[in-house]
Amino acid sequence: MIVEHQVPLQPHNSFGIVARARELLRVRSEDDLRALLAEPGRAADPKFVLGGGSNIVLTGDVKALVLKVEIPGMRVVEDGPRAVIVEAGAGVNWHAFVTWTLDQNLPGLENLALIPGSVGAAPVQNVGAYGVELQDRFESLDAMHLATGQVFTLNAAQCAFGYRDSVFKHVPAKEGDFGLAGQALILRVRFRLPKPWQPELSYLDLQRKAVETGIAEPSARQIYDWVCAIRRAKLPDPAVIGNAGSFFKNPTVTQDQCADIIAREPNIVHYPMPDGTVKLAAGWLIDACGWKGKSVGQAGVYEKQALVLVNRGGATGGEVVTLARAIQTSVYERFGIRLEPEPVVV
Repeated sequence: MIVEHQVPLQPHNSFGIVARARELLRVRSEDDLRALLAEPGRAADPKFVLGGGSNIVLTGDVKALVLKVEIPGMRVVEDGPRAVIVEAGAGVNWHAFVTWTLDQNLPGLENLALIPGSVGAAPVQNVGAYGVELQDRFESLDAMHLATGQVFTLNAAQCAFGYRDSVFKHVPAKEGDFGLAGQALILRVRFRLPKPWQPELSYLDLQRKAVETGIAEPSARQIYDWVCAIRRAKLPDPAVIGNAGSFFKNPTVTQDQCADIIAREPNIVHYPMPDGTVKLAAGWLIDACGWKGKSVGQAGVYEKQALVLVNRGGATGGEVVTLARAIQTSVYERFGIRLEPEPVVV
């Protein structure tokens, strides 16, 4: 175990914001964490868990001990008649894992291709795209408590998945509450890939691809290719333009609220949900307020997709936050809707 000092974090956050970690430990196994916690006083030190860095906005140097998760490994745990259970280390790149499953002829995650970040971060955010959410394929995960070193396992119910939400994003309101934000580090995640495989084509963009290509019954690999093509056309590559993907959650409203907005804005993009609520397209709301292509300092709104904020070169975390708050104010003043950011501001 080697704790590094004054480590540049620009390569470790997809926004490409310049910042440093006062201390950083590369966690490649449980033993690295156990060795750290065995040192006097280390268990009580403030800690910040860093995965792929695709869902954070750094507003300055990180004073807490940064735990950079780099746990490797991918394997088939069980191949049963109803499902295949696959497992990946928390440090594995998410898209690389999705690709690996298809290379092993194990379909089920193809709709989640090209989502930036790591396997360990995916349950925290309950990532989702093109008609599938992580919770739809989740089996269980192993994590370590950062104060005690205890390893524990959580199933889907215990993870309390919601829309871009989980127990890992909540701080306990009082002692005994089951919130794990800042208290645990995910080590491994397991996924259940159902048999027989059924394609998920409910998303409009995938239906359009089926019509364009004339492929009515696509394979999992074909869906994977479609999803990659759609994402590349809409979203900037973080390796080229710093960004954290979709910056705001799509808000949900009641049917009455939606009807009121439609009366004023007939073209608003909206999706009825199974629970009777209506999901609105945050990108459409932002675009309607005139933000596409606008900037605050070097932080800007992507020209091709208003839901994405980008680093035009040398943007600070403060500029990103200022831009995000200005967008929130505009949308609230026009539509009466409060947009909630997806990334964590550090």
